[in-house]
Amino acid sequence: MKFTGIMPALVTPFAADGRTVDEAATRALVEYQLGLGADGFYILGSTGEGLLMSEEARRTMCEIVIDQVGKRKPVICHVAAMRFDEAVRLAKHAEAAGADAISAIPPIFFHYREADIFAYYKTLAESTHLPFIMYNHPAANGGLSADSVAKMFEVDQITGVKWTVNNYYEVIRLKEMTHGEMNIINGPDEMLISGLAAGCDAGIGTTYNVMLPQYLQIYRLFRAGKVDEARAVQEQVNRVVHAIIANEVIPATKAMCAMLGYPVGEASFPMRQMSEDDRAALAATLSAIGWPFA
Repeated sequence: MKFTGIMPALVTPFAADGRTVDEAATRALVEYQLGLGADGFYILGSTGEGLLMSEEARRTMCEIVIDQVGKRKPVICHVAAMRFDEAVRLAKHAEAAGADAISAIPPIFFHYREADIFAYYKTLAESTHLPFIMYNHPAANGGLSADSVAKMFEVDQITGVKWTVNNYYEVIRLKEMTHGEMNIINGPDEMLISGLAAGCDAGIGTTYNVMLPQYLQIYRLFRAGKVDEARAVQEQVNRVVHAIIANEVIPATKAMCAMLGYPVGEASFPMRQMSEDDRAALAATLSAIGWPFA
């Protein structure tokens, strides 16, 4: 399986307690994104706040999204956890729930050798029969090199990598080392066009939640060879991305979902809790930029 197209890294809608998954809001958000043309979903990763959620809540979110999507598009479920046994349980649960693939960041906080990370990925990938997408993020032990990722591609279940690193020289090397077979998915939203130029097959991103038509447009224009037009749309969304980063990515994105009519609650504490004044200031900034786009 090779994932292509534009796949939102879905935010996790929370109820007022900040812990319970809001089922109705989740189903509505999924249906909205499907209606706009989403090519699939990546759930419970950094955008989905999976590492901050209880195991039970993560299982619930996984089940709701997979049920609502109903096999219309693929769902990739991120399963990494601080405890490895929990990650394995989440992987097995995702497979039983009907996920199309699983994914995980490398182990975090403690120092791990490359051999340790290889053993981690191999064991976790082989815990199910699903395709496995590595998640290369600099926040996880500084990120992985193209050489390391290519070596891990030798494991049968490992089919791809979500590349959330601003080093596209390494993407080109990785494509070459894996003979174009590895499914490389762009992570940095603001550099989607760069990832596609380097050979990425797809994009997964946070701000796809609130600008999905524009990211779909970038992807389709680039694939059609209309690079200048794709770059113009990338410049348009990047003005919004800049405002989102200035207001902290997950809290701002969740606030913007509410502005679009899909209230998804606050980000997990202690991330920024957006006050009414915060939301009004963000809305004014976005309006000046022209968001939401027509």
